Amino acid sequence: MNRKLIKQIFRFGVVGGLAFLIDYGILFTLTEFANIPSLLSAAISFTISVIFNYILSVKWIFDVPKKQTSKDIFIFIVLSLVGLLINEMIIYFCNLKNIHYMLSKLGATFIVMIYNFITRKIFIEKK
Repeated sequence: MNRKLIKQIFRFGVVGGLAFLIDYGILFTLTEFANIPSLLSAAISFTISVIFNYILSVKWIFDVPKKQTSKDIFIFIVLSLVGLLINEMIIYFCNLKNIHYMLSKLGATFIVMIYNFITRKIFIEKK
């Protein structure tokens, strides 16, 4: 692997870790303290962490032009919606199997993290 890719993977891990803490913390807070159902809490927390992740992805991780076009933003939104769908499906199916929502969120996060890195590298980074 070249140095640039190793640096991106490291930075993606840092940003992903922070986004995970945001996502997991909001999910827990909304579900446990605001009594919002876990699927809705997961969608809200995921959306907030995606916004955080997007800002740092374009500023610190990937080689992205300074000015984002509406097409670039649209692609990011579509990729994020697919990630949200994957996240929600995993949590939903884990709920059916009586797996605690916080545990299912860990598995969903791992899978969506891999999806995010690959798709952002392909579709968002400047060629």
